[in-house]
Amino acid sequence: MAHAAVTNIFNALRSRKKTIPPLPDGIWQHPLYFLAFGLGTGTLPFAPGTFGTLMAIPLYLLVQSLSLPFYLLFVFVFIVFSCWISERISHDIQIHDHPGMNIDEFAGFFVTMIDAPQGFGWILLGFLLFRLFDIWKPWPIRFIDIKIHNGIGIVLDDIVGGIYACLLIQIIARIVQ
Repeated sequence: MAHAAVTNIFNALRSRKKTIPPLPDGIWQHPLYFLAFGLGTGTLPFAPGTFGTLMAIPLYLLVQSLSLPFYLLFVFVFIVFSCWISERISHDIQIHDHPGMNIDEFAGFFVTMIDAPQGFGWILLGFLLFRLFDIWKPWPIRFIDIKIHNGIGIVLDDIVGGIYACLLIQIIARIVQ
């Protein structure tokens, strides 16, 4: 009896597993595909969103010293670019929000780190909080993820997750500093 129950649980978990669409051919040849797939991190067979967020960290280190207005301008331009490229590549490959297309994780992480204190611990906290919200998808993130079907929708759920993570970082920073 116990064996059957365990087998049923594993079968249920297996049936919930998403089928991952094949990777587009142009990732390594076309610069826009390469960017949309997180500088290649979206080709990894597991956790492409997590690896995309990890790849965003070195880029964040390059821009973290910008003044707040210039950092906000960078984030805004990056979000607009991410929406455009997500829409274009989704249209080209005929798959809305391919799991490997993770430029939206970069945008969400950059939002997370708006006005964050400097230091490795804050970057780690930003990474963990952003991934938490991106995976958990509390309201309205899940709603956006399900209902909005264009480049803006692909990126917007990560932006809202980044806002949640950013707010928590700001609260924690004020408590500990």
